Amino acid sequence: MSRVSARTIAATAAFALVLASSGALAEMAKLGDTAKGKAFVDSKGMTLYTFDKDSAGKSACNGPCATNWPPLLVGEGEKPGTGMSAVTRDDGKKMWAYKGKPLYTFIKDTKPGEAKGDGFLNGAWHVAKP
Repeated sequence: MSRVSARTIAATAAFALVLASSGALAEMAKLGDTAKGKAFVDSKGMTLYTFDKDSAGKSACNGPCATNWPPLLVGEGEKPGTGMSAVTRDDGKKMWAYKGKPLYTFIKDTKPGEAKGDGFLNGAWHVAKP
């Protein structure tokens, strides 16, 4: 088995444990195939991103930024799994974070698995990976 496939299998297994610990989480985030390899995607298969300007547990993407980078909002009754937490946004809504990093989609990704936002804004946006 190659190193890459072994890492992919390990990452998939680790994320499966995260999902197993939270049934609601399994419907809104998962590990999926993207243009940048295995990464976190939402329930529609859209790539999730992190933003370098966020601080641990705090989103810096509000207003027009959040229009272009919609936050992955916590649905009613959803509970965090391992590595996941809920972050309260400036508008009072809660969004998901992985290891303290808030998660977003990108408005210019129009098909599942696209990753057009990776490296955007001088490298401040990154595909979210386990």
